[in-house]
Amino acid sequence: VATLLHDAAMNPAEVVKQRMQMYNSPYQRVMDCVRAVWRNEGAGAFYRSYTTQLTMNIPFQAIHFMTYEFLQEQLNPHRQYNPGSHVVSGACAGAVAAAATTPLDVCKTLLNTQESLALSSNISGHITGMANAFRTVYQVGGVTAYFRGVQARVIFQMPSTAIAWSVYEFFKYILTKRQEERRAGK
Repeated sequence: VATLLHDAAMNPAEVVKQRMQMYNSPYQRVMDCVRAVWRNEGAGAFYRSYTTQLTMNIPFQAIHFMTYEFLQEQLNPHRQYNPGSHVVSGACAGAVAAAATTPLDVCKTLLNTQESLALSSNISGHITGMANAFRTVYQVGGVTAYFRGVQARVIFQMPSTAIAWSVYEFFKYILTKRQEERRAGK
């Protein structure tokens, strides 16, 4: 449910961000982009990639958590507070999840940006839906196109997930320690 709500709120922001990041983007300001997309493509353009976003985030989180837990079992089998193992496990888990879900991210980006080279290979003029995006990516660039930007995505995720897991484990340790001290004091 958290992923559904998060993605529903963040998908329009992702559309605007990606459109403004495109090479030769016609947009100078966020609100200019929002107005132009709304006027030219309608509200649906902000959610064109929503199902792809969900389809990407659910396996990303599953792979991320399973990899983190597996690595913690290998690096920290006694499950003690160990910042080094949390950083390494978190970074590696983020890297694995990011690499595995890159094809979905490529398709989501295509749905959000409606990139002109891809549009020219598409008869309808708009790329809609994950299946259409997958076909278009393959037609434009073959199998390797599904992994465009994988290095950047992994490099982005590694510190992010390392920090997130480290902070999570730190607060879990502090809260558990406090709770144990309270119990011992009673």
